[in-house]
Amino acid sequence: MIGSKAQIGIISGVLIVCGLGLTLYKSLSLGLPLMPEQYQDVWTIESRIHFRPDEGPVEVELDLPRGYNGWYTLNENFSSSGFGFTVVENDDGSRKAQWTRSRLAEEATLYYKIEAYKAADNNLPKIPVPELDVDPVSPVLEKSAAGYITSLRERSNDDETFTRLLLQDFYADTVSQQAQFIMSETHESRLDTVLRVLRMAGIPAHRIRGIELEDGRRRQTLGAMLEVHIGKRWVVFNPVDGATGLPNDFYVWSRGDEAILSVVGGRNSTLQFALVENSIPLRTVVSMEQRSDQFALLDFSIYALPVEQQGIFKGLLLIPVAALVVVFMRVVVGVKTSGTFMPILIALALIQTTLLVGLAIFILLVSFGLWIRSYLSHMNLLLVARVAAVVIVVILMMAMFAIASYKLGVDEALTVTFFPTIILAWTIERMSILWEEEGVHEVMVQGGGSLLVAVLAYMVMSINVVEHLTFNFPELLFALLGVILLLGKYTGYRLSELYRFREMKTRS
Repeated sequence: MIGSKAQIGIISGVLIVCGLGLTLYKSLSLGLPLMPEQYQDVWTIESRIHFRPDEGPVEVELDLPRGYNGWYTLNENFSSSGFGFTVVENDDGSRKAQWTRSRLAEEATLYYKIEAYKAADNNLPKIPVPELDVDPVSPVLEKSAAGYITSLRERSNDDETFTRLLLQDFYADTVSQQAQFIMSETHESRLDTVLRVLRMAGIPAHRIRGIELEDGRRRQTLGAMLEVHIGKRWVVFNPVDGATGLPNDFYVWSRGDEAILSVVGGRNSTLQFALVENSIPLRTVVSMEQRSDQFALLDFSIYALPVEQQGIFKGLLLIPVAALVVVFMRVVVGVKTSGTFMPILIALALIQTTLLVGLAIFILLVSFGLWIRSYLSHMNLLLVARVAAVVIVVILMMAMFAIASYKLGVDEALTVTFFPTIILAWTIERMSILWEEEGVHEVMVQGGGSLLVAVLAYMVMSINVVEHLTFNFPELLFALLGVILLLGKYTGYRLSELYRFREMKTRS
């Protein structure tokens, strides 16, 4: 009969061969890059339309992006289960996705997904200057706006500086009294009021709506920029800070003030976006549409999931890498940690908070929690009540820490919410018991070991190549599993034990 060590060896070998074999197949046959330096950044943008139906027929229309500013659409997909679907193309080149249904009884969700990449930093194409169409306003608002426009004209030398001053007044931390009065009279949003004032001043302007590209972002809504006609050209302004030009991470969805989403026969409609950045070889990007039948294997990979789930798995697929680091450090090196996989959770939090800020937050939370726990121990509470009390205290500490950091302008510390609250509470409880039973030295050893392993796991997971391989080649997890199984049968000396017994070796 085959022993357990031989069985583990065979299983590990099969897993490693399968993982590496599938990875090589995808690299050689499908052209997926093994190294991130060989790829074109491709963004998968998934729009999600959700609404509640009314009685009667339903019609949903969504304006489709036109590939402004050097963006090229590689592929697009529509989800229209149970709906009639068509793409309407207009004479001006614009397109609309249209979903229709005669009757709908339950809430519905529709999806539109594109894969796009930026080929060049082209300027926005020229469009005709529209005729100024200013809606009639009350005499009070008209008089107040006229005086405000006159004062801005006196402080500016052209339409561009006029627009900057206008944005400063409306988007400053303390909005000017004139701007506040005009907004209160129009009962419109800040940007709508700015557009109204510009048109009343004889300056054509409209919105540019788009998406701020951030990898793994979910439930994102459309942002807005301001496009103003100055002289003979259109100039894009960031309304918040007055900066000109389109940011590199802003994907333009539409230009103009027309509605992007229209839902007839429904209510409470929302339009949200999920984003994932991926790496694809340039030759694959160019030829993917022509060879789509050769990529059938990708339909059964992470790419086949909705973009929101892809973003989640992009982080989850790094956990086995951290697990390998923990196993190696505990089994081979012999580092003691507080809990078996607590360092993994700390490392995941460090990825969101950055290393130094995350370590400072963790040490402060645990130190204060240990002090609270020592006080609770004198009250002779039951274990469940004691841990629940620590959980509440940890949450209160996180809230107070976030508020204080926000008031002090330390935005990085706001990521304290990424730390796992329940695990922090149990860590505080374990360390408190360890303190009482083994003393402060053992607490420092295990706490320091946990932070050391967490930092190492964070450093490995932060490597661009590791993140690229785990997401594009999840088959490598088979190989990781095989390596971990092999480490599980390791019975030799740990490196820490070799250092511990170094004097015995010297004497012998």
